[in-house]
Amino acid sequence: MKNNFLSYSKKQLGNGLKNIYSNKVVLMFLILCIFGIATTGKPLIFTVSEVFTRFGRNTFLVIALIIPVLAGLGLNFGIVVGAMAAQISIFFVVYWGFTGITGLILCVLLSTPIAILFGFLVGWLYNKTKGAEMISGMVLAYFADGLYQLFFLFILGGIIPIKDTTLMIAGGIGVKNTIDLTGNLKYALDTVSMLLLLRILLVLYFVFSAANVILRKKKEGKSGYKLSIIKISVTILLLLLTLIPAIRDFLGTDRLLLLNAITIGCVLAILYVITKICSIKLIQKHKELEVNKYLAMIIIAIIVYALTYIPVVFDITMSISLPVCTYAAIILICGFNRWLLSTKLGQNMRTVGQSRTVANSAGINVNKTRIIAMCISTVLASWGQLIYLQNLGTFSTYGAHSMVGLYAIAALLVGGAGVQMANNKQAILGVILFHTLFVVAPLSASNLLGSSLIGEYFRVFICYGVIALSLALHAWKTIKKPAKQKELK
Repeated sequence: MKNNFLSYSKKQLGNGLKNIYSNKVVLMFLILCIFGIATTGKPLIFTVSEVFTRFGRNTFLVIALIIPVLAGLGLNFGIVVGAMAAQISIFFVVYWGFTGITGLILCVLLSTPIAILFGFLVGWLYNKTKGAEMISGMVLAYFADGLYQLFFLFILGGIIPIKDTTLMIAGGIGVKNTIDLTGNLKYALDTVSMLLLLRILLVLYFVFSAANVILRKKKEGKSGYKLSIIKISVTILLLLLTLIPAIRDFLGTDRLLLLNAITIGCVLAILYVITKICSIKLIQKHKELEVNKYLAMIIIAIIVYALTYIPVVFDITMSISLPVCTYAAIILICGFNRWLLSTKLGQNMRTVGQSRTVANSAGINVNKTRIIAMCISTVLASWGQLIYLQNLGTFSTYGAHSMVGLYAIAALLVGGAGVQMANNKQAILGVILFHTLFVVAPLSASNLLGSSLIGEYFRVFICYGVIALSLALHAWKTIKKPAKQKELK
């Protein structure tokens, strides 16, 4: 009995050490962030506020990398061309004088087909350079940057007449280095109210459910569409509830206090878990492990809410307001990734990413699947760049896209992702750790060493270093795996 216990303990210890080793990059950044926060000389509330701002601004771009990674395209430096598509659309929307959410929607409509075209061309190139996608993407980004600068420095004003002199360099040929988005697209998404967002989502869901009822009635008669009728009734009820003055006033703002967001999130999580547990009890008997997992989620939700009663945490949650629509966009892209990977196309992408030989044997069109994955990533990157620039409020014409790929890839790797594996959780964790270090490094260096430049150099070194380390480890594993297979033979 004693020997069994010792062997079990050794096994658990071995698994724990293995998990720690596999997450060494995450742990290293966590330690650096904690040290940096402790030595900034600034109150904690300052750091947390900056991280939340950067999180809303950058996360969409980072999550846009996940699909090509899983499809075997590696770390997609090609998202830079998606950012270029967004910036081309921003220039013309500002030039035409559209503002607010209308201008942002027009940017989306303009940038999407451009990004699809760019994504198709990048995917085509990657299919010609299989096995060297990352270096191809990096070189392509430089090449595309040259064409982009040619377009903005010579074609606009030189070939395409631009009458608005406030956007052009003196002489009328070439666009200015910086375009101020104040008064047109600045905070266009951030200032969309919760009420408007909720009503749009409910109306879309109502239309979808109504169409589903009509189709079911035509195909199946009266059976099979009762659930859709219930959903439509609930949707109408929720729309009517938004007319109640107290609810309308609460939802009428474009910002949600962090404390309220945590409370709503915990309540929704608990309700979701209770629903899941009930369904398991009714449908899937003898699933104790599933029930225990959901009970653990309830305990975590309660603990998270209880932490808000700590004075320091309470002060932070009361001082930070989140742009609801921007965070809703992040939730939607996370949901989109999960949904896509559960479809046949998503499974094909996973198969292609794991082994192109197996995918070919299974009858999957590898080249087509890779191009689709690249187009999706490029379109998402263009939308992410729109979110980034509308929040920043300034459009650096020739530099806004230059570091998009580098910073997004570094953030994804910091979260524990690799060249062939990434998920939403790793992307979110990576953004938090990476941008926390970006906030605290200059302040910590200035406080400890008297020069904030050292912190700037350090975080740039970390950015390149984490990418180089990940590529080196990937190359080492690629060489080591065939060697092990030969030994086994």
